[in-house]
Amino acid sequence: MLNVDDVNKSYTAGGRVVQALRGASMSIDGPGFYAIMGASGSGKTTLLHLLGAMDKPDGGTITIGGERIDQLSERALTDFRRRRVGIVFQAFNLLPTLTALENAELPGLLGGDDPAVIRARAMELLESLGVSHRASHRPDSLSGGEQQRVAIARALLYRPALVLADEPTGALDSKNAEALWSLLGRVAREQQTTVVMVTHEPAAAAHCRRVFVLLDGAITGSFDVPEQHDDGAKGNASLVAARYQQLIG
Repeated sequence: MLNVDDVNKSYTAGGRVVQALRGASMSIDGPGFYAIMGASGSGKTTLLHLLGAMDKPDGGTITIGGERIDQLSERALTDFRRRRVGIVFQAFNLLPTLTALENAELPGLLGGDDPAVIRARAMELLESLGVSHRASHRPDSLSGGEQQRVAIARALLYRPALVLADEPTGALDSKNAEALWSLLGRVAREQQTTVVMVTHEPAAAAHCRRVFVLLDGAITGSFDVPEQHDDGAKGNASLVAARYQQLIG
């Protein structure tokens, strides 16, 4: 459902041209929880922005759900971002004057959809994510983990085929981070959606089905993560770290 083929992207910073992506290619064929893993400056965030239709590549193709998004007009890209892809940011990006429920339903209200239908969907999501009891609370009275769950509900509002998570636990402590990684895996299974997380942490990638390794703007390889058993994702973290090191040389 997702295919990136020979994608290039550069930008200008401080008067010099930076080549963020250099012929990056990857393919995902169905629902599940996936990671794009790389160090700072490897091009992870640039690739995520392209997958989320927030920018266009300089070259190459990006196909999501059978649609070439690199060829879409600006208007079509805006509609694609609203309805076909959900994005979970590290900083939550909740509006401080709105309640948890109002934040979760905001994309639907801005899109002009039936408020009653949107509210019911938002409440359903808050319930499934374990924060419906906080629906009337504003972000400043929610914990970091609760805020991120509200942000996930917002991202899932339109039942997107693709959910992108940009270092989603960067603002959380280790206990809440572990819980959120497990939650994203559950979301992928229960919502039958594809969740792609960019991360530099083996502990995060250990929760995923497959890990794509990004180095200097190119995918250098990928590997499957064993299913979790008694040792859980923590038992896979060392394996992920070792395989990652092999692929970056």
